[in-house]
Amino acid sequence: MASTSTWSRLRWPFKAILIAAPIIAIGYFAINDGWFMNNGPIDQSVTEPAKTSGEKTPSKSDESSSSTTKPEESRIFAFQPEKPVNGEIKGVVEVGATGFNSFVIEMDKERRWDIKSKDFGQSLVYEGLATTDDIRAGLKKYISGMFDKGVKSRNVHFVISSGAQKIPKTGIISSELKKMGFVVNLVTPEQEGKFALKSALPSTYANSAFVTDIGSGNTKISWMNGTNISAVETNGAKYYEKELSDDQVYNDVKAKASGIPKGNREVCFIIGGVPFELAKQHRQGEERYTVLKAPAGYKAETPKQKSGLNIYKAIQDATGTDTFVFDWDANFTIGFLLSLPY
Repeated sequence: MASTSTWSRLRWPFKAILIAAPIIAIGYFAINDGWFMNNGPIDQSVTEPAKTSGEKTPSKSDESSSSTTKPEESRIFAFQPEKPVNGEIKGVVEVGATGFNSFVIEMDKERRWDIKSKDFGQSLVYEGLATTDDIRAGLKKYISGMFDKGVKSRNVHFVISSGAQKIPKTGIISSELKKMGFVVNLVTPEQEGKFALKSALPSTYANSAFVTDIGSGNTKISWMNGTNISAVETNGAKYYEKELSDDQVYNDVKAKASGIPKGNREVCFIIGGVPFELAKQHRQGEERYTVLKAPAGYKAETPKQKSGLNIYKAIQDATGTDTFVFDWDANFTIGFLLSLPY
């Protein structure tokens, strides 16, 4: 009988297993070690994982966006003042250094108040182009608007700001108002600062904050001193018309702001024309309060803004305060209303 080899004596299933085993082993190591893949992309993914992992590592454009976004742009001041209860409707017209502004509020016996309307206007009297008829027509417009909003005639008041009193032509406005039977209230810078505080400073911040009102003609800074209100006056945002240098104004404002007690420097509630222009650049919806960016975060578009930012910077440098909150409703004339007998 012819001899046969061991291989020939094996049945076919065992032969198949013996043949397949090394092939499977080779395939396994080939797949795991990447023998049959293009080395280029593999090398790239290994040496530069940040470029291929979009979820974990931001792209260059994302990094650029993140580095240029200032944290103060998204800061929110969530405080909400109490609403008046069974209040009375009162109105006031401000004769300011650049025009007429009117405000209608609801105020109760506890001096809680809520804005009902605000109207910012402009009178050509300041450029010498308006006649007395124009002035009378403008005033009647404001008064009529207040009557339409429910303000009684006895609750309509007129205030001429301290800055406006420095403009000779505002005397014409005062004269016309008196002819129309209204009382004209002239306020001093100190009174204006105190009225601004009554309007803008929430009672819960009485011992930790101060108020700044940057007007065109002057700037008022005020704070609580025990139960009394302290107020100082310095240059306004149109100081460039007086040929005052930026350095001169900066030093004067800084010196005045340095008198604010350290305990009152946590927050500054700020109002006025220039702060209004700054806040509207990044107001979120209809929020009552907008946290301003640092002065360096704004680019001045007008000489007035440039001067106003210089004043703002001087106050920040003097106090070290990093939270300046613009109040969209407050105005020193509202503080005037809050000071009247109910």
